[in-house]
Amino acid sequence: HCLSVRAVCQREIDCDRGNGYSWKITLLRNYWKSKVKQEWLSGKYSNIPSQDSLPEKSMYPMDVDTWGEILEAELER
Repeated sequence: HCLSVRAVCQREIDCDRGNGYSWKITLLRNYWKSKVKQEWLSGKYSNIPSQDSLPEKSMYPMDVDTWGEILEAELER
């Protein structure tokens, strides 16, 4: 699980590990974020008609750099 989460959230995982968090805590802090981020990066929400069309689990607190990655992926589509 740790490696699959790191594949999506490498910056976040490396930061948490650098700050001394154990792998268990790092996984708990980033697991759901990686799932939501992967769905955004894959384009799952690219063509939604409105905010109301987003599934309940499509949002998660993310930092500016993460949203930048998502927006860059959208621009490349």
